[in-house]
Amino acid sequence: MGPRWGLARVRGASMLPALRPGDRLLLQYGGAPAEGRVVVARFADGTVAVKRVGERRDQGWWLLSDNPAEGVDSRHRGAVPDADVVGVVHGRVWPWPRLL
Repeated sequence: MGPRWGLARVRGASMLPALRPGDRLLLQYGGAPAEGRVVVARFADGTVAVKRVGERRDQGWWLLSDNPAEGVDSRHRGAVPDADVVGVVHGRVWPWPRLL
């Protein structure tokens, strides 16, 4: 069985300027995170968020907002284990398609 794909929607302004609230993203479930890639992940408090991978740490992935003045990220919630990375974003499909 090949990769599974889905859609995610950006909420909030934490990923400005790269992503805007309402953007629809093409997501590969179970994709391998890498530094600089955008992912959808679940923080320990249950929050599901679109964030950029900063680096790999002993505790998991350090995820950051592109707009650090908005929203929460690993600076507030800590590292995210592999199992809680829902998937890797490959591109925006709406409103202006582009690869990420």
